[in-house]
Amino acid sequence: MRTLHLMTATALLSAGLSAQLPPPNEAGAAMGHLHLLSKDTDAQKKFWVDVMGAKVAKLGQADVFKFPGVLVMARKGEPAGGTKGSVVNHLGFQVPNVKEWVAKAKARGASIVTAAEVPQAKGEYWFNPGVQTHQAFVMGPDEVKIEISEVPAMKEPIAHHHIHFYNPAVDATKAWYVKTFGGVPGKRGPFECADVPGVNLSFSAETEKNVPTKGRSLDHIGFEIRNLEAFCKKLEAGGLKFDRPYTKLPALGIAVAFFTDPWGTYVELTEGLDKL
Repeated sequence: MRTLHLMTATALLSAGLSAQLPPPNEAGAAMGHLHLLSKDTDAQKKFWVDVMGAKVAKLGQADVFKFPGVLVMARKGEPAGGTKGSVVNHLGFQVPNVKEWVAKAKARGASIVTAAEVPQAKGEYWFNPGVQTHQAFVMGPDEVKIEISEVPAMKEPIAHHHIHFYNPAVDATKAWYVKTFGGVPGKRGPFECADVPGVNLSFSAETEKNVPTKGRSLDHIGFEIRNLEAFCKKLEAGGLKFDRPYTKLPALGIAVAFFTDPWGTYVELTEGLDKL
């Protein structure tokens, strides 16, 4: 099913270096943003711009780091921990050449996860036969773990690829995201997954109980929704309880809503971020 999990990246890469969010699927959903809680937002900006290669935009007074397929934001705070140990273990991006990317990232001061920390690895980058690609891991500020994988045919220097969930209920989590966001179910190598425009949602079994994302370095993930108010009403009618109901933010030109999924991932829904 490798073709399935590359569908999102292929669609993004053909669009050129626009760094815009993708059009929504039939359910009205697409990947939106990743929102970080950071002790040092200047360090986050340096990492996401200098190491990861983001373009910078503004949402009000806040910096937004733009990539093909996703926006990244960071706000000041004291995270309770990194991504490891939470229900979202790591994030995933793709590049044309992992070896070259690792060399450039190290030269810019990035912390590359070593083979000792990744049992299947034989060095700072390696070939993973399970997903048929070269891979590496980089640790961003506040212990945000990011997987880098290789797609040689890419035209972009980097693009968003996946969010990797770790919890004991893989099948139920996959089914929930397929139903809620119109995800296309499939597999990415050994991983159960669902594709939503702009992101592959990957799911791995974890016997230990990982903590919710809210208050961690990756505080929440965000989906951009067409007709957000109607989407929220549909979810509420299906029994979903919102932490923050549908709210318009005229000063920012967007609308938002927040909920926590059944396994502890804090999720923001937005409408209007696709205009950045």
